[in-house]
Amino acid sequence: MAKNKKCCKKCSCGFTLIELLVVIAIIGILSTIVLVSLNTARTKAADVKTKANLKTIQPKSELVYDSNIPNAYTGTAPSENICANAIIVKALTAAAVAGGGTTGVCNNSATAWAAQSPLKSGGYWCVDSVGNNKAEAAALGVATVCS
Repeated sequence: MAKNKKCCKKCSCGFTLIELLVVIAIIGILSTIVLVSLNTARTKAADVKTKANLKTIQPKSELVYDSNIPNAYTGTAPSENICANAIIVKALTAAAVAGGGTTGVCNNSATAWAAQSPLKSGGYWCVDSVGNNKAEAAALGVATVCS
């Protein structure tokens, strides 16, 4: 095999240790940047999942309200009570898990309801019977409307 390069006896024809270390350092810096961006994207994806799960509660709650006589967000059976309804509990739990928590908060009265779940990026996402669908810094507490 013919060589295009001629090596002298004083030097080697390979890479020096310094050149190899510089390349390894550059690869390390680039991989760190990629991993940080990936973690940010994962956090944003988890927040979107939380918001989507909570958004599904709003139309279902109106169906429960309309099916109750008289129209109310509370009832004696779990299917008649917004915060005890199996579909709403499932959506609220999925939202909380996506946000890094274990459970969300759901408060209701005969005339109003509000549900809230933690966001992975910090804070909370709140939806309610008034139509709010927004981020909040503070926990819902016992309120039936997002602040």
